[in-house]
Amino acid sequence: MRIATAITGRLGAIIVLLVAAGLTALAFVTSPEQPAAQATDGLPAGKQSTRVTELEDRFPSGRTQTALVVFERAGGPLTEDDRKAVDRAREAVHAQAPAAPSDDKQALLVAVPLKAGGIEQVAGEVERLRATVAAVQRPEGLTVLVTGGPAFARDISAAFEGADFTLLAATAIVVAVLLLVTYRSPILWLVPLAVIGTADQVVAKLLPWVAKVAGQPTEGQVSGIVSVLVFGAGTDYALLLIARYREELRRTDSRRGAMAAALRGAAPAVVGSATTVVLALLTLLFAVLTTNRTLGAAAALGVVVALAFGLVVLPAALVCLPRGVFWPFVPHVGSDEPAHSGLWARVAAGVQRRPRIVLAAAVLLLAGLAAGLAGTKIGLSQTEQFRTQVESVTGAETLARHYPAGAAQPVTVIVNAPSADRAVAVAHGVAGVAKVGDPERSDDGTLVTFDVDLTSGSGTAAADRTVKDLRTGLAGLPGALVGGDPAADLDERDANLRDDFVVVPLVLAVVLLVLVLLLRSLVAPLLLLFTVVVSFAASLGAASLVLRHLLDIPALGTAVPLLAFLFLVALGVDYNIFLATRAREEATHLGTREGMVRALATTGGVITSAGILLAAVFAVLGVLPVIVLTQIGVIVGIGVVVDTLIVRTIVVPALALLLGDAFWWPARVAAPQSVDSRDQISVS
Repeated sequence: MRIATAITGRLGAIIVLLVAAGLTALAFVTSPEQPAAQATDGLPAGKQSTRVTELEDRFPSGRTQTALVVFERAGGPLTEDDRKAVDRAREAVHAQAPAAPSDDKQALLVAVPLKAGGIEQVAGEVERLRATVAAVQRPEGLTVLVTGGPAFARDISAAFEGADFTLLAATAIVVAVLLLVTYRSPILWLVPLAVIGTADQVVAKLLPWVAKVAGQPTEGQVSGIVSVLVFGAGTDYALLLIARYREELRRTDSRRGAMAAALRGAAPAVVGSATTVVLALLTLLFAVLTTNRTLGAAAALGVVVALAFGLVVLPAALVCLPRGVFWPFVPHVGSDEPAHSGLWARVAAGVQRRPRIVLAAAVLLLAGLAAGLAGTKIGLSQTEQFRTQVESVTGAETLARHYPAGAAQPVTVIVNAPSADRAVAVAHGVAGVAKVGDPERSDDGTLVTFDVDLTSGSGTAAADRTVKDLRTGLAGLPGALVGGDPAADLDERDANLRDDFVVVPLVLAVVLLVLVLLLRSLVAPLLLLFTVVVSFAASLGAASLVLRHLLDIPALGTAVPLLAFLFLVALGVDYNIFLATRAREEATHLGTREGMVRALATTGGVITSAGILLAAVFAVLGVLPVIVLTQIGVIVGIGVVVDTLIVRTIVVPALALLLGDAFWWPARVAAPQSVDSRDQISVS
């Protein structure tokens, strides 16, 4: 392969490093500003909640957002001094509406209009409001909290403040420690870490371009997932390449010749793996939710950059360094091959001796883990979005103790003006409605809007039922639309469900197609894809048990199953590709059974290291206080370990050993030339 020779040549390596440095600098210089956040960002196109959001600025109240300040005296009625303190707070924040007392006389609710605008502007308004009411002198025992839609938006935004640095630092530390453990060298780990870290920063500077095309900012959740994916995938590619390079250094004195051979051997598997991940991620472009589409494009870009740095920049950097970079375990010509001895040789021999038994044991284990799916719930309420305590959630919980639970985030109804009275009457008659607000006309007088407080909090099953009943009851009225946070939560879950039904089959089809083209087989791709799907079910079941019983998280976020499936199928196939391509290579001169055993023994260490590292990197998402990211990190982390230690180590090799040459059907592999099919790898 001429490209491999060019990259590893002395002049070629220097040119590659200089070009990489130049392009990296260019990415930093030319990175555009993120597009301004819009009110409809993240909402599914065409849904009622999205259309309501688009129409709100036609109303005077739609040009403001309302924060709720709740005052509470727990354990007893409010005192006269408490009421005076509330009045002082109302004056300080210029609230026009009177404070609304709760029926139990223990709380007062003050609605404060804020200027509508972008996320940063609203966050600033909420922070100033909180500082103002907190500074008002009040009696001991009277608590004050700011909640409502703007406060939730501010707290979600605040959860990602400094997240880029925190996530980068945590990920870099995890990768550095695991590379140190893997290579047991004080020098070598620095090379892939520097290359991958640079790739991550290049991707970070390219994300605004993705946002510009998508028309929506790449929010902290997207950039966090992409960063983890770049580090995880990039490190996997580096581990595979360096393992092959070390293998070739035992066969030749030439570092450049060894790297050229390593590239020729590893590149097909790495490119095939990256292509699978990229195409799988791009299926998110068929999603309804803009956030999913943005994530798909951004993550695919991240993997492409990680691939380029892993197969071009990393080889050039390594060949510029002496063989001693591997110190103290420097590979010398003629030193022992790891495939002939050691742990993974013994594992391979064990699978070879009892393929049926180990396969049956693995299937039972996977089935047991998948049983954890029983009782798994999907859908988190608004107050279940954070792992840490935030004021908007505490305020909503306080509000729910004394007022209707949905008061913090009302439903918004818009209807044509002539039908306004009928719409109000319909809303009063819907079960689950606690209060119907006063109607308000649009600037041109053609539309009317009013708020509806629900008895249940946004995101709950009861709130969903009420929103659906409102929509059903108002369906016959001209221009009737039901929006607001509870309706947006419902519409987002429906959109996620639709994306599940569309994207999942596309992912499976794309992965199968790539495997067929890569392995030139039908049986092996179908079996590999099936094992990854089974692995996903087992991983989701095991993760559900961990989330429910160890982390006390009651349900999965609506977007979590799709994203976890996407990452686990794409990344899980990675390891099967690494194993299967090596097995096919070995099978051309050893036969299918001996080729698979040799491939397992040879790749076992590096693939296991890559899997453990990838699992640890995804687990780093747990440093952020958003539950959805924690769930993705736990599921993908467990899934990668399951796929690495069970599926790739036992299930796939056992299937290949039982099927023999039929594993590659309809392709044929060359028969062994001089190796007795009964021979096994030495485990001495």
